[in-house]
Amino acid sequence: MAKKETKVTSPEIVDGMEALAIRIAEIREAQKKFSTYTQEQVDAIFKAAALAANKARIPLAKMAVEETGMGIVEDKITKNHYAAEYIYNAYKDTKTCGVIEEDKAFGITKIAEPIGVIAAVIPTTNPTSTAIFKTLISLKTRNGIIISPHPRAKKSTIAAAKIVLDAAVAAGAPAGIIGWVDIPSIEMTNEVMREADLILATGGPGMVKSAYSSGTPALGVGAGNASAIIDSSADIINAVNSILHSKTFDNGMICATEQTVIADAKVYDAVKKEFTKRGAYFLNKEEADKIRKTLLINGALNAKIVGQRPVTIAEMAGFTVPEATKVLIGEATSTDTEEAFGHEKLTTILGMYKSNDFDNALDIAEALLVNNGGLGHTSVLWIDEVNEREKLNQFAMRMKACRLIINTPSSLGGIGDLYNFKLAPSLTLGCGSWGGNSVSENVGVKHLINIKTVAERRENMLWFRAPEKVYFKKGCMPVALDEIKNVLGKKRAFIVTDSFLYLNGYTKAITDKLDEMGVAHHTFYNVQPDPTLANALEGAAVMNSFQPDCIIALGGGSAMDAGKIMWVMYEHPEVDFQDMAMRFADIRKRIYTFPKMGEKAYFIAIPTSSGTGSEVTPFAVITDQETGQKYPLADYALLPNMSIVDVDNMMSQPKGLTSASGIDALTHALEAYASVMASDYTDGLALKAIKNIFEYLPTAYNEGNNIEARSKMADASTMAGMAFANAFLGLCHSMAHKLGAFHHLPHGVANALLITEIMKYNAAEVPTKMGSFSQYKYPHTLARYAECARFVGINGKDDADTLNKFIKAIEDLKVAVGIKKTIQEYGVDEKYFLETLDEMVECAFDDQCTGANPRYPLMSEMKEMYLKVYYGK
Repeated sequence: MAKKETKVTSPEIVDGMEALAIRIAEIREAQKKFSTYTQEQVDAIFKAAALAANKARIPLAKMAVEETGMGIVEDKITKNHYAAEYIYNAYKDTKTCGVIEEDKAFGITKIAEPIGVIAAVIPTTNPTSTAIFKTLISLKTRNGIIISPHPRAKKSTIAAAKIVLDAAVAAGAPAGIIGWVDIPSIEMTNEVMREADLILATGGPGMVKSAYSSGTPALGVGAGNASAIIDSSADIINAVNSILHSKTFDNGMICATEQTVIADAKVYDAVKKEFTKRGAYFLNKEEADKIRKTLLINGALNAKIVGQRPVTIAEMAGFTVPEATKVLIGEATSTDTEEAFGHEKLTTILGMYKSNDFDNALDIAEALLVNNGGLGHTSVLWIDEVNEREKLNQFAMRMKACRLIINTPSSLGGIGDLYNFKLAPSLTLGCGSWGGNSVSENVGVKHLINIKTVAERRENMLWFRAPEKVYFKKGCMPVALDEIKNVLGKKRAFIVTDSFLYLNGYTKAITDKLDEMGVAHHTFYNVQPDPTLANALEGAAVMNSFQPDCIIALGGGSAMDAGKIMWVMYEHPEVDFQDMAMRFADIRKRIYTFPKMGEKAYFIAIPTSSGTGSEVTPFAVITDQETGQKYPLADYALLPNMSIVDVDNMMSQPKGLTSASGIDALTHALEAYASVMASDYTDGLALKAIKNIFEYLPTAYNEGNNIEARSKMADASTMAGMAFANAFLGLCHSMAHKLGAFHHLPHGVANALLITEIMKYNAAEVPTKMGSFSQYKYPHTLARYAECARFVGINGKDDADTLNKFIKAIEDLKVAVGIKKTIQEYGVDEKYFLETLDEMVECAFDDQCTGANPRYPLMSEMKEMYLKVYYGK
């Protein structure tokens, strides 16, 4: 016989745990349906509920005062009105359903989803307005809500919630979307908080602590203890009357209300006089002591005085004050915890302090927050905000409060949108970490939604950067240099070169041309083969003395790199080279911003070898002579303004330089083509450079005076330079940099030894890891290398066979230009190599060039390759 399903009966009232569990389940079911509603449906419900709450503002206010015995009916009407009208107005056009934001260009879509069931803890001080506020923002965000009212305000809180619920359901909301506890207790409140998906807790520190301890995500707010500083520059009449207006509003029960006044000694008497004139009552010593005893009971606020009139409080304390008294003011000096007037009072009592000056006022206000509660909530300043901006800024920096209210009644200013128009309207005011809260702003609808972000793949914008002017062809240098005077209008040229080039007359053609144009010049010819920081500083000092408006770097990579570094030192002597050399993952997002170059001098690069490409790249390397550490600098600020590629300057390159620089240029082109940042703009340059090198390097090596071969190699070097200036390099250069630094091998030779081993490594179709760059979609370096091979006329039966033949051709080319097979053959000591191997691997891994390699390396793999290249195995 089949079992009958037990039907769960919806409880008429929630007065126990079983009924509470059923009610929460009903709200969850309603919220599940509500979560499917469109923005139009939600907005209609939100509007209907707000209208209904607003219509009921007067009876609800009366009910709240009658039930709690606290506050003022007229002011509670205003609070109810605010909770309905201002909240509706603030969020009526806010998207809270489905797609709330979309950026098609960047592929970002944000989708709002409801949180689920909200637990709303409602205080006795604002029982109806807070209920209206929390139910409305829950409806706007498609959440269900379960309310736990204060036992002394349950009737009015439930009445407010029911009005909102009935209106929402009539407008189409699911039945049961709002629920409440009819017979509240601490146990029931704790259960509500445990079972909800998010807690909106408004109340004292104990309540906030319980919310955060429940295990449920919580938005809790804590005690306020706002001090109002009245500076000597303040408009005293405005300040005093605004404070009275704020403090008497609903008998001081809004948590943002002023609790103490701190008046500058210069205006203290005037402030007292104005307070007295406007209905405040200053307590004498005996009365003040009586109020202290009435205010705090065993160190805690006496609940009986909350929201009461001054007359009532005085009677409780055992004395009388005029019926028309607005506020009781107790003068105080101590900021210690024992001073009752320094605490939050939530009633018509103010503490008043005299400050010696503005700094002392800040000290008092800060001490009151730290010692007596209210950290993170609200602080107030009355000041001449036009002429005392420094003081205002000092106040803003000092006060640990999330609402800093200027020249505004604090209670109505702190809740937002009444005396200011960018502070979100709210009846739940976050206090940040200072107050033990998870939010530091006024709580609103954005805190009650989960936002899903759909991020579509997008390829970063790429670029092609080159010197403004690149001149090439045999004999072009004198013609190009003519621009120094006749186009650029420069008057003083500083030449940077090395002693070999200077002593062998390479600079004469330049100086003759400068003399012909009447341009003053000075030559620094002490550049070392591996330029050091000290070397660059020496040149920069001479440069600074000469004050050029044009710099000409003549030579190989060393001279051009040194020239770039001196240029930086000359224009920006304040730079820190360690910061400039800091490795970056994306040159557009680097932490360090290079200084702007070219404001003092125009930079011209003239190469005398065919390999480095430095004349068209944004790179430079400098060595710390004391540590041996190389600083690779990379930034487009270092890009020369003009490059002059004249083969007349390269005809006498020795065989060793021709060989090493030629294979260096080949490596530049191969790595640029395989780079994760390669593009159609760099590919053509790289391919043409590779083809030129294969066809003309052997001839340039064997026939040094062959003009065509030298010209084609010069073109190849510069084209490869432009390719890697934009696509960047890879692992071969990373490992070659460190091999050269640790074992003093020429850079071109180090690249030559490593390049084919790196190519085999990069060509793996199933690499351990691949490079990370948005345009690099999958491992395809084997195909890329095969394209290079085919461009120079090497073909195989497939890509793998083509690569093998291409690698053999590169090895044959290396042999043809005198490159040895292994690191060991270059005299690197085996014992020292092995001792330094792990450090060299780690440094190479962290080299700037590693990031653009198509295969992201493991250090163990790099170590294996170093060993293979050392032994030739």
